Amino acid sequence: MRYYRVQKFNTIKNDFIRLRHILESAYYIKRFAAGRSRSDLDNDRMLLNSIIRELEIIGEAAKITKETKQRMPEIPWNAIIGTRNRLIHAYNNINLDIVWNTVEINIPELIKELEKIPEIRELKYQ
Repeated sequence: MRYYRVQKFNTIKNDFIRLRHILESAYYIKRFAAGRSRSDLDNDRMLLNSIIRELEIIGEAAKITKETKQRMPEIPWNAIIGTRNRLIHAYNNINLDIVWNTVEINIPELIKELEKIPEIRELKYQ
């Protein structure tokens, strides 16, 4: 079995990289859902899987330091991580109405909050 060495980053910088990943996944969800409706989740498996995967990424990337979370109390961190846990562990019992409400209501709010953070906009990948 191979083990991969995880590169250590400055914790705060790592948080901002994770926040950038959240923002990118939120943009993808917004793009995937553009011009679509709730019923499309029932009829288009690729759309459903794409949205769920990006929600999982958002929830995983939301595991940032307490200090960074406290800078952004408007963002419901526990709900975001809880959504990820639900999607991962209860994959066979996902309420698509909740998924669609997340796409329509929560994702635009999340984008709005994250776009306010200058460190995310200025972050350059190395």
